[in-house]
Amino acid sequence: MPAESDDATTRSVPEWLIPPPGGFTADDFLKMRGLPRHTELIDGSLVFVSPQRKWHVRMIDMLKHELGRQAPKTLRADREMAVKLAQRQVPEPDVLVVTAEAYARKEPATHYFAADVSLAVEVVSPDSIDRDRDTKPPKYAAAGIRHFWRVEEQDGARAVVHVYERDAETGGYALTGIHHDRLKVAVPFDIDIDLTAVDEY
Repeated sequence: MPAESDDATTRSVPEWLIPPPGGFTADDFLKMRGLPRHTELIDGSLVFVSPQRKWHVRMIDMLKHELGRQAPKTLRADREMAVKLAQRQVPEPDVLVVTAEAYARKEPATHYFAADVSLAVEVVSPDSIDRDRDTKPPKYAAAGIRHFWRVEEQDGARAVVHVYERDAETGGYALTGIHHDRLKVAVPFDIDIDLTAVDEY
């Protein structure tokens, strides 16, 4: 009787929920249909996210808008698009700055490649703290993405942005600044963002 129950349970689970031996590959993942929104592939495993909070959504909106407005013509801002980093790594940064050529490209329509990305931004939510602080940054760096920002909520509303740049010698990220209230940097281009204006978006 228990065996029959186990079989019935297995049959009721969506096929895409059961990884093959060794985990899913990026190509497997990018062909899947019917996945929950914002599903990512990390180390060959599917990662699902909880519903987004208002602050998280507004911060993404603000950063995408400001980066798009301030970027040179050779770069464009986008949001929540998968990036194929490696054989078993397809994360979805909250905000990206990519080449204008990649942004305009018709295919692939579902994702970018690491070489397309100048800046990856993760806006931390309660369920993504470990991934955004510890798991994703080394993978972005290993794939050659030069700039990475981690945005965290402090004191219930204020944003703190940790800015990193890839060290060509070590291949890892080095912290170049921690920004409160205002984010002003010169790379990957001149950027000046009032972080206190998030509620306007």
